[in-house]
Amino acid sequence: MPYYVYEGRNMVGKLQKGRLKASSKKDAVSTLKEKGIKISEIKELDSIFLKDVQFGNPVKPKDMVIYLRQFATLIKAGISLVQSTKILAAQSNSKSLSSTLYEIGEQLESGRPFSEAAAMHPKVFSNLFINMMKAGEVGGNLDEILERLAVYYEKQYDTRQKIISALTYPAIVGGIAILIVFFLLSFVVPRFASMFANLGADLPLITVLTLALSDFFQTFWYIALIVPIILMVIYKGLALKNDNFQYWVDKMKLKIPIFGPLLQKAALVRMTSTLSSLISSSVPILQSLQVTQKVVENRVVEDAIAKSYKSLEKGDQLSKPLREFPIFPPLVIQMMAIGEETGSLDYMLAKVSEFYDSELEYTTDRLKTLIEPIMILFLAFIVGGIVAAIAIPMFSIFDQIN
Repeated sequence: MPYYVYEGRNMVGKLQKGRLKASSKKDAVSTLKEKGIKISEIKELDSIFLKDVQFGNPVKPKDMVIYLRQFATLIKAGISLVQSTKILAAQSNSKSLSSTLYEIGEQLESGRPFSEAAAMHPKVFSNLFINMMKAGEVGGNLDEILERLAVYYEKQYDTRQKIISALTYPAIVGGIAILIVFFLLSFVVPRFASMFANLGADLPLITVLTLALSDFFQTFWYIALIVPIILMVIYKGLALKNDNFQYWVDKMKLKIPIFGPLLQKAALVRMTSTLSSLISSSVPILQSLQVTQKVVENRVVEDAIAKSYKSLEKGDQLSKPLREFPIFPPLVIQMMAIGEETGSLDYMLAKVSEFYDSELEYTTDRLKTLIEPIMILFLAFIVGGIVAAIAIPMFSIFDQIN
């Protein structure tokens, strides 16, 4: 929330100056009036050091799920939209969500629809949320829409957590492997390098390569820090500016051994659950496709949805263009085609989402079981290789001595 600097006089006429934090200028004026201060001047402070700086998504998915559950409960209980928003603004643990809800509450009091007020905060509320709320306002079933949104966000949160859980172990082991290798090459191997040099013995290839790598690490250690940063900057730049490059990256991700099928199932769950939620909330099918395209987080699926959009505009089936994309198994195509023919597309998409959600959970559990021995072998291979590079010539030297 911003800070406001004010000047005025209290009830006895004494000059008062200061600053206070409020969600809006109107709230700041109201707070000062309650304190008995007659305001002569008030303005918002523009200093960046006094603002709440946010990095990444300002509201955590877990906080959004809790908010939607509570919002749906309040609306079902017959509490007005304005009052519900103010209650949730006061009790939310998320500062960003709380300040946003205070502002939305003011907009609601002035007669603005909730979906329109929420659209003014795109960093907090997604296009999916705004469109479904708009459908709920038109259809008069806002409580049902909020319940569907809560279920949707819970599923998306669970899906993300499953992927993070599956990738956490190899990331930790990989990080430990890098630290161990850096320690061995920087502090352990150099001690033996001087000994081998003094003995003047012929060294095996693996030892020569290890010693050369150790010398490189000691001389150009900063390159190991700079190069990954440069590569990341280049990648981000290409990904943001070049759609073809991002499409190729997302396509390659799906072909990664072991992890590819996991990412594929996650993309299918995200697409089918989003599309199902929008269609069942009476959002027009073309608009639903546009919203879904923005939330799937995979350019291959985005391209498929774009082609389906054009297919629908021409009067063809939604599922027809998806046959060109290997990411969509025959089950998805067939279920969508049946849904289109029977007028139950939202139901069929929900069933596909449930199926692949359970498949994702099974794949994640199996991956955890499989990845542990693989990562242990990987770590043993890396460390064992360096140890062998030191031990092999020492055995040769001992044999020569004996």
